[in-house]
Amino acid sequence: MSTLDTTMATETGGHHGPAKGIGRWLFTTNHKDIGSMYLWFSLLMFFLGGCMALMIRAELFQPGLQLVEPGFFNQMTTMHGLIMVFGAVMPAFVGLANWMVPMMIGAPDMALPRMNNWSFWILPFAFAMLVSTLFMDGGAPNFGWTFYAPLSTTYAPPSVTYFIFAVHMMGISSIMGAINIIATILNMRAPGMTMMKLPLFCWTWLITAFLLIAVMPVLAGVVTMMLMDIHFGTSFFDAAGGGDPVLFQHVFWFFGHPEVYIMILPAFGIISQIIPTFARKRLFGYASMVYATASIAILSFLVWAHHMFTVGLPLAGELFFMFATMLIAVPTGVKVFNWVATMFRGSMTFETPMLFALAFVVLFTIGGFSGLMLAIAPVDFQYHDTYFVVAHFHYVLVPGAVFAIMAGVYYWLPKWTGHMLNERMGRLHFWLSFIGVNVTFFPMHFIGLAGMPRRIPDYALQFADFNMVATLGAFLFGFSQLVFLWNVIACVRGGRKAEARAWEGAEGLEWEVASPAPYHTFATPPKLPESLR
Repeated sequence: MSTLDTTMATETGGHHGPAKGIGRWLFTTNHKDIGSMYLWFSLLMFFLGGCMALMIRAELFQPGLQLVEPGFFNQMTTMHGLIMVFGAVMPAFVGLANWMVPMMIGAPDMALPRMNNWSFWILPFAFAMLVSTLFMDGGAPNFGWTFYAPLSTTYAPPSVTYFIFAVHMMGISSIMGAINIIATILNMRAPGMTMMKLPLFCWTWLITAFLLIAVMPVLAGVVTMMLMDIHFGTSFFDAAGGGDPVLFQHVFWFFGHPEVYIMILPAFGIISQIIPTFARKRLFGYASMVYATASIAILSFLVWAHHMFTVGLPLAGELFFMFATMLIAVPTGVKVFNWVATMFRGSMTFETPMLFALAFVVLFTIGGFSGLMLAIAPVDFQYHDTYFVVAHFHYVLVPGAVFAIMAGVYYWLPKWTGHMLNERMGRLHFWLSFIGVNVTFFPMHFIGLAGMPRRIPDYALQFADFNMVATLGAFLFGFSQLVFLWNVIACVRGGRKAEARAWEGAEGLEWEVASPAPYHTFATPPKLPESLR
């Protein structure tokens, strides 16, 4: 028995299967179990945040106040944003990393398995605390997901203190997860797997993990400053006491803009795994993809004030942040070009993961173009705080991050479950989602350009038609996710048996092990297949 085998046998009490009962999930240190818990938790939060979004859209179906009070509407907009960003998108990417990174690099598990367990189990308590604010006196946070001071300090409901504590817990979870991923990728790669042979998903997650460690303490700092202003008599953000509300925006967006890239860089990695598989070609420009990812991450620290063009920045500041923002389009354009070049003259097939990947490339690019429009300081004065910003943000996050997560789930589901997914249901889910997303968010560009402000429960009659269309699209998109849920559960429970290499053209260490992947993979370090040498 090798040293690695002996160590693993000791860690698992001498047996190689999972523990039985609820204890398996409470105390597990297995990266596959923890990855599964992250993914199921993310799906639960996705449906909860989605219900809040449908409540918002139902209220906006026509002008006038019909369903909810304006105060509750504001709570829904705040909670929807917080739950989707911190509860749905980020944990889903961490779950995919937990499942796939050790298998992709030939590691037996994550580097710090007990910390891995802890980083997950903090999350349910954090979100239970956040959601419980809905039932407190004064209601849930009602100041928008960006929680600008003084709305979130001077005028906030009492539940803001619980919100601050919940944010701290989410941040601790993210930092621990990031440390684990960095330690795993840097120290546990199979012999012969140099950094420039890493799968793109691992590269994008490595860079994302460094972003998380850099900016999560900034978020912790800004919510702690809020806590001090509310309870301890400081005046960081209170102009009456010598503070500055604009300081809040600077500190928040120094976290907030890299956070946007934390939610999209792992998506780039997923798409970079899927497109070569279904184009049956090597990824075009691997090295340039790595450098582009690193460039985006570095530039993300230099553009935060493009969210603040209307606060009265000096002209030199506006120009700097405008040009720095436009510069990010260059490495992003390199990525889009490389994906298209990979598909060019490839032997392409269009299974469900590839459909989501193609939609990602097209619709994320639209989101990028509207981002370039917002980057131009003079016209941002017109676009700022309108539905144009809502349209841009959701084109980046829904057909961007969420479609990439769905593509990744469909792509790796046969490896996780040992069963092929129902392709017909997968395509139905894709087309309903694709139509629903565009019907929901494309009209928002026009009502935004026409001047409709965001975060309002009522609006002028001239915006009624497009709002009605957007609401119908939102309900179509929302209910089509039930098809996704059905397909995932059906695949877990049974279906056509998957081969080890479930997709023709798939390459990488994860496709060298059986489907479903054994509970413990790579007890001894694997040899790299020919295609990776």
